[in-house]
Amino acid sequence: MNILMTNAGGTQGSIAVMIGYIVIIGAFFYFAMIRPQKKEQQRVKAMLDSLEVGDNILTNSGFYGIVIAIEDDTVIVEFGNNKNCRIPMQKGAIAQIEKSESSAS
Repeated sequence: MNILMTNAGGTQGSIAVMIGYIVIIGAFFYFAMIRPQKKEQQRVKAMLDSLEVGDNILTNSGFYGIVIAIEDDTVIVEFGNNKNCRIPMQKGAIAQIEKSESSAS
């Protein structure tokens, strides 16, 4: 009978250890993967919210251009020196923004 009581107590202890490991692994995934991703999303959103007409941008595909007009989720970007290449694109395709010198002053 004493053997049965020992096994029952050991099972509850191992369950508590298993739950502890699950909590530790969950915390690791949160701090290693989920939290940095949320910070990056907030940084990109803040960058796109600060977008203004006349800013120089770099697209995800590697093209440099100047913002001509801004609509809801679309921007019209002028590429090259020709001034005739104006392409509408999504805001999400912008990788980097460099503020124009007139808006920096």
